[in-house]
Amino acid sequence: MKTNKDKLITHAASGTIAHPTLGKSYWTSFDGQAINVPSVGSITYDIEVGHNCIDLVGDHVEPGVSIRNNDKANNMTLNHLACIGNIATITSGNAKGATGFVTGKHGGVDHVIIHFEQDIINQLVIGDNIQIKTKGLGLALTDYPQIKLFNLDPNLFEEIDISVDVNKRVTVPVTKVLPAHLLGAGLGSANIQIGDYDIMMHDQTENLKYDLNSLRFGDFVAIKDHYAAFGPHYKKDSLSIGVVVHSNSQSAGHGPGVVIIMSDDSNTLDYKLNPNLNLRDFI
Repeated sequence: MKTNKDKLITHAASGTIAHPTLGKSYWTSFDGQAINVPSVGSITYDIEVGHNCIDLVGDHVEPGVSIRNNDKANNMTLNHLACIGNIATITSGNAKGATGFVTGKHGGVDHVIIHFEQDIINQLVIGDNIQIKTKGLGLALTDYPQIKLFNLDPNLFEEIDISVDVNKRVTVPVTKVLPAHLLGAGLGSANIQIGDYDIMMHDQTENLKYDLNSLRFGDFVAIKDHYAAFGPHYKKDSLSIGVVVHSNSQSAGHGPGVVIIMSDDSNTLDYKLNPNLNLRDFI
């Protein structure tokens, strides 16, 4: 599929490994329980892309390494520019020179999430600097401008097994399919280039119906009846495609985070199921 990748700009953007943040000692879960578990930020040694993001003791946990720029304006720029699939290079500390792979962004805390192999993870410390070779902001399909692309490195886009049928419908492989009513926190946000929105998992009947208890970090999901080009919202017969970037949450209206990579309201975009598909396949 033809894109405008040759016209895109590649910028360096950087941040440091973020300290873990709890915000407060306890918060109330959707069912009225007092919760006190690990949450966002840090170097997370136990989980990575490809692992289950539901069956763990944590809330909004980010796999691998979370970075932010300590200057607020620069951090917003980092979050705008960084795209899933960008290469990240460690520029300080014991692992200087080692490279990783951007796997997501997390709105609200405004972290960029990066995968490194375990031998590199073990050399890192909070405060180490990481620079990303950002490319992908402004990526577009030449022949299908109605399908909007976001948060995606053009090289990764070309690796995804996308096909076009005889009716000129563009079909993207996904791991799961989500109904519109399960999407919560982040709906209506003005700019989906800087974060995610959440899958609400507070109804076990729905979780079983849509096989959500097996969701993994890095799964590709199709969101039916949602259009996200100008902020994610309900729109009948639209379709958005996203990648799962952080873990489940017990907070009302929250859950695993999804970063949108494609969206369409013209009935041109479609999906096909591949239950084994995961971002880990492309690292």
